[in-house]
Amino acid sequence: MRPNVWTRTLVSVTAVVGLAAGSLATAGTSFAAPDTQPAVSSEVSVLAVNNLGLTSAEAKKVQSWLKEYWGYTGAIDGQLGTNSWKAFQRCLKEYWGYTGSIDGVVGPNTIKALQRLLRNYGYTGAIDGIAGSGTKAAFKRFANA
Repeated sequence: MRPNVWTRTLVSVTAVVGLAAGSLATAGTSFAAPDTQPAVSSEVSVLAVNNLGLTSAEAKKVQSWLKEYWGYTGAIDGQLGTNSWKAFQRCLKEYWGYTGSIDGVVGPNTIKALQRLLRNYGYTGAIDGIAGSGTKAAFKRFANA
């Protein structure tokens, strides 16, 4: 073979190896598992809106009641968020056996106290801290009362 052929062959092989190596390097990042850190539940709950099945119009009625009686100072926007639930927890703490902190998180203790209040609005289920269909139906009756 002539030296010129050897040079071309060597350059071609080097180019192919370089491309293959580059492809493998980028393939490693494209096939890597996505960075999926689980969200901390307290962060999610604090920021989440939880209307417990109420429509925006019904949630606005609840917010108006909270504003009038329980120190809610947020917007009447139909979104029961942290500040709405903090006001509701103040009510639940005073009259319905809520013993948790006033943090606006709609957890099992908040739901249990809400279920006790909702006994006056037709809730007949267990005081179990689970916002099931019976709790949500009674909450709708409360909002529309």
